[in-house]
Amino acid sequence: MGLVPAATSASAAPAAHTAASAAKPAATTLPVTGALPDGTAFTGSLSNLTTSVVNGVVQLSGTISGTGIPAGGTAFTAPLQDVAVTQGCSILNLDLGPLHLDLLGLVIDLAPVHLDITAVPGAGNLLGNLLCAVAGLLDGPGGALGGIAALLNRLLTGLGL
Repeated sequence: MGLVPAATSASAAPAAHTAASAAKPAATTLPVTGALPDGTAFTGSLSNLTTSVVNGVVQLSGTISGTGIPAGGTAFTAPLQDVAVTQGCSILNLDLGPLHLDLLGLVIDLAPVHLDITAVPGAGNLLGNLLCAVAGLLDGPGGALGGIAALLNRLLTGLGL
């Protein structure tokens, strides 16, 4: 996961904002380097980091301060790139060992069976979308991305960032 400051202005989050967790921002800072849009070198720090889910995308918010930025820093919100979310949800994993039945002269032998059913959500995958939604009903508020955002908030707080 990488964050490269690309702009010096704050970007406001859309009104349709769904917060994954109301974690308190950490008080310490994280050093960052990069290049400003005009090509000049940037050295600064990130602070007050939190994560949230906005329109299905995990966002990192906080304050950036450093060279070329007004004193006191500037608020920012940026989508987290390279956050992998599984492309399917497991519906059934069934593993049966070999089976031998001998019932009144009728013999049934069954070889081992491994059955994995995975629902794949996405555009046009009505059944995959439905089954993944049903399978995720008990996952808690925010679903998978909300869980990732909450985990990231705990990690940021634990690391003092």
